[in-house]
Amino acid sequence: MRPEAIVAVVRRENTVRFIRRGPTVPSAGYWAPLSGLITPGESQEAAVVREVREEVGLTVQPLRKVWENVSASGSHTLHWWLAVYVGGGLTLNRREVSAARWVSVDEIQSLAPTFAGDREFFERVFPLL
Repeated sequence: MRPEAIVAVVRRENTVRFIRRGPTVPSAGYWAPLSGLITPGESQEAAVVREVREEVGLTVQPLRKVWENVSASGSHTLHWWLAVYVGGGLTLNRREVSAARWVSVDEIQSLAPTFAGDREFFERVFPLL
């Protein structure tokens, strides 16, 4: 069984929070939604809240799980959660995040590099939410 991680699809109006992965994480430099490992005994919802707070300092409310896939490396099962921005100021954890921005779904296609699974989600699944 693969380790499990969450992907937080954080919405604010018609945009989604994307980050550029920082220098100490796998696939540094990639643009992606916020994500991270689920710790033992932690619920997926709690992992969404914790990871977003740890990586960018924002408070979010998880709404529902919307998709599941396997990471690009094949090493993790990814649980995709739709969440809404509740508050807080942007404070980047510079080890894990080198940049962050709100992007429209159309803008996601112009970000590079990105993961194929992320592109699939925003092309195929996100428009149905």
